Amino acid sequence: MIRRPNRRTLLRTGAAAVLAGAGLSACVPGGDNASGERKPRDQRRRMPAETREHVRTFMAWPPLDSVWGKWAKDVQGDITGIARAIAEFEPVVLLAAPTEAEAARRACGSGVEVIPVPVDDLWMRDTGPTFVLGANGPQGVDFHFNGWGGKQEHTRDARVARAVLDFADVPRVDAPLTAEGGSLEVDGHGTLLVTESSLVNDNRNPGRSRDEIEEALKDLLGATKVIWFKGVRGKDITDYHVDSLARFAEDGVVLLSRPPKDAAPDVWIRAYDQARGVLESSTDARGRKIEIVDLPEPDPAELGSRGHDFLGCYANFSFADGAVIMPRFGDRKADRNAAAIVRAAYPGRKVVQLEINDVAEGGGGIHCATQHQPKA
Repeated sequence: MIRRPNRRTLLRTGAAAVLAGAGLSACVPGGDNASGERKPRDQRRRMPAETREHVRTFMAWPPLDSVWGKWAKDVQGDITGIARAIAEFEPVVLLAAPTEAEAARRACGSGVEVIPVPVDDLWMRDTGPTFVLGANGPQGVDFHFNGWGGKQEHTRDARVARAVLDFADVPRVDAPLTAEGGSLEVDGHGTLLVTESSLVNDNRNPGRSRDEIEEALKDLLGATKVIWFKGVRGKDITDYHVDSLARFAEDGVVLLSRPPKDAAPDVWIRAYDQARGVLESSTDARGRKIEIVDLPEPDPAELGSRGHDFLGCYANFSFADGAVIMPRFGDRKADRNAAAIVRAAYPGRKVVQLEINDVAEGGGGIHCATQHQPKA
């Protein structure tokens, strides 16, 4: 992938012992019921595909006292653009520090609801809850965000999942492991894509085996088939989230972010090759062979001055009702090609491309900055 110096990495503040505050929302056990009896998974919770109709999208306003420093206002501009674009299709709720809520309202306009909640940064996909549907309605899984394995201190963001669930009036599921929403990709029919590097990692789940983590994810998300990619450890702050690698299109079809053909071999190309090999030999939860559609990344030579950690990844897009909100990077040919591939993958949806270079400076994208709440 094309990456430039990650502000989240460069400005990290060290390991964080991040503990969520005491209850805002009702809590639902993360594992089996209180009697210890295991419920059949089809009677429990499940994570639907992101293409399902949404109640709303949640986002966060990066505060001026965040790790972005002098770039904070530029990044706020990108967040404004994303929020306004999504609000054309569905409700958007933006969390902002109480002292900055009015500025966020002025920037985003009346189409975006701003609520005063202290936040550390903009990465709502990871700090917010992962919504699932249970037998009795929606629930929100709190995966105990810990600053991507203690790489940064996020004491305010550690409480964001609870604040979101309190606002949405959705019961909280207390997950028995640590993860981030960007590390999870589902097809809505039982198939889950994840990377080992971000989950089977002592910075999040010390001493836990892959099998143990897989069982917990199946219980939490209703998955029946987990496809594991090796990923990359320690090269970006997320330890390589799957939402910058592979995304489901229609059933049995995966969009795979492909590095430029002439790029020199590196850890990202090896990760792509490994993921492609896994998908080529895998079937989904319904037993279908997976079809791979490459989503080529932009040519670094067409992007001007970009550093090592710039996230030039079209796969990090977000859904809104009737639309796909995706990035453009300035490589006109690659931008057009990516939009055409995404448009073909999600027929009937309007494809909206936004320039998000300042957010991309932080090693993230539009998907990273949003968290959707699906309709029951």
